Amino acid sequence: MTVDSKIKVSLFVTCVIDQLFPEVGVSVVRLLRRLGVEVDFPSDQTCCGQPVFNSGFSAKGELLARRVIKSFSVPKDLSDNHYVVVPSGSCTAMIRVFYPHLLQKDPGLHKQAEDLSGRVYEFSEFLVKVLGVTDVGASFTGKVTYHPSCHLLRELGVSQEPTTLIDGVKGVERVEMDEAETCCGFGGTFSVKYPHISGAMLEDKVESVVRTGAEALVACDMSCLMHIGGALSRREADVKPMHLAQLLESGGK
Repeated sequence: MTVDSKIKVSLFVTCVIDQLFPEVGVSVVRLLRRLGVEVDFPSDQTCCGQPVFNSGFSAKGELLARRVIKSFSVPKDLSDNHYVVVPSGSCTAMIRVFYPHLLQKDPGLHKQAEDLSGRVYEFSEFLVKVLGVTDVGASFTGKVTYHPSCHLLRELGVSQEPTTLIDGVKGVERVEMDEAETCCGFGGTFSVKYPHISGAMLEDKVESVVRTGAEALVACDMSCLMHIGGALSRREADVKPMHLAQLLESGGK
């Protein structure tokens, strides 16, 4: 299916996808364009600032927030149909939830941050809530299990959209893992500061994934998938980590 051709999207690709998993960004763009959405990519975009902000460097986070706001600004008369789509719950949460707070001392920038906050959507959230799409015409034969990332679930409140889209894929059998909503232990700098705690949490998550018998692990954040996927690989488990965009592009028409 295609949607209103007037809808435009600027892709905020995230650092992890840009540097390590560019194929995910490609899948997002291909799928959105297949649905009839006009997509652009602001080439001067940088990190959203979440790593430095979470590490206590608010001033550096503010600098990056200012840059992102400038990179993704659009004229007011065009903003109603021009969205920012992010294939990551954590980066979306940083922009939507924390930018207005971070820039509240500057009235002008605070207003710009609030305007951007109202236009930024996580990928699955955008497909379901803005485009009204639950079946993109994809197909994938096999069992998949879904890991809901923490920021996506807790900061944004996005819970049903990813599973609704997964269930719309022809041939998929979605298997719920035990304690699916439990953190995988990555948490960005958390895994560096507290490696033993992170490792224990990761082991529990991997056990839950493997017990499902799924052939693919689907999530909306590549940081989680990188963390869990590394452990699955070390364990030589036959489970493929897959961003939701990759699943939805598979076998699509």
